Amino acid sequence: MLIATLLLAFAAPSPAADVGTTRAAFTKCLRTDLKKSLDAKKPPADYEAAIDTVCQTERDAFRKAVIALDRASGDSEADATEDANMQISDYHDNFVGQFKDYSESNTMPAD
Repeated sequence: MLIATLLLAFAAPSPAADVGTTRAAFTKCLRTDLKKSLDAKKPPADYEAAIDTVCQTERDAFRKAVIALDRASGDSEADATEDANMQISDYHDNFVGQFKDYSESNTMPAD
């Protein structure tokens, strides 16, 4: 029984790996939405207003992974949650800025 428990523990992905995987999925989703919104000629204000409503599954997974990593590092639940929310806000701000830049230059991001 102890061996099975140890094998399961080693097989489980590390919190850092989870953050990397979920971050990649979250930013990929945001990039897909960015391109879709640029194609649709969405006004920047509409894009900014909607960014909190897209990629919810990926955002939630990323938030949980960041919280788990921070908690594993000894942070309190409140500090870990604040860090996760701040990172998500930073990604949202970055993509809003990119959207405005691409909209103004009438260009699309490279793949």
